[in-house]
Amino acid sequence: MLGVFVNVATVILGSLIGLLCKKGIPERIEKAVMTAIGLCTVYLGIDGALAGDNVLVLILSMIVGTAIGTLLDLDGGISRLGSWIEKKFQKKSGHAVSVAEGFITASLLFCVGAMTIVGSLNSGLRGDHSLIFTKSLLDLFSSMMLSASLGIGVLCSAVFVLIFQGGFVLLSQVIAPVLTDAAIAEITCAGSLMILALGLNLLGIMKIKVANLLPAMFAAPFALALYEWAERLITSLV
Repeated sequence: MLGVFVNVATVILGSLIGLLCKKGIPERIEKAVMTAIGLCTVYLGIDGALAGDNVLVLILSMIVGTAIGTLLDLDGGISRLGSWIEKKFQKKSGHAVSVAEGFITASLLFCVGAMTIVGSLNSGLRGDHSLIFTKSLLDLFSSMMLSASLGIGVLCSAVFVLIFQGGFVLLSQVIAPVLTDAAIAEITCAGSLMILALGLNLLGIMKIKVANLLPAMFAAPFALALYEWAERLITSLV
């Protein structure tokens, strides 16, 4: 878990530095930076979505995952938690920091991708933390920029990083056989679509309840396994 703890520490440190810098940033600069972050987020989403190899697996995982997330009302739960935290960090001017938006955006950006999954597996199976250490350095600078624009919610995402990456490390012996290169690619693809949705939200183009899409990442390996089973079945019958 050493790599995970280091990663969490860098997210916290970067977020605190960004929050301190945020106080001295004029509103017009903050809006311009938010637009830039939104555009970069859209780019990252499109780039990562191309990692997938099977559109049918993506469609199935997104449909099942979104249905589960909507039934559980994950977006509503996170929004309510965010509203509670916002009251604690209410600005004197009366404008609250969007905790939920910052939390979801940062959590996905920090946890979606092959580097997160492979790094966590290497850490749990081989005690090799090098990939997570590299990711931690990237997250340090990313959290600075994000928290300066999105506020305290980015700091809260450290909890999600701990749970998400820590879970992969602790369960690495069990899930390693399931998380093949193909499965990791499909998880990255599904997660990147959520990052794309985040970018559209940040730019004000759409208002997608991204948190409700989160289960799609976990549904992706099962959707891939189902597709491969069906493909083998059809091949055997032919």
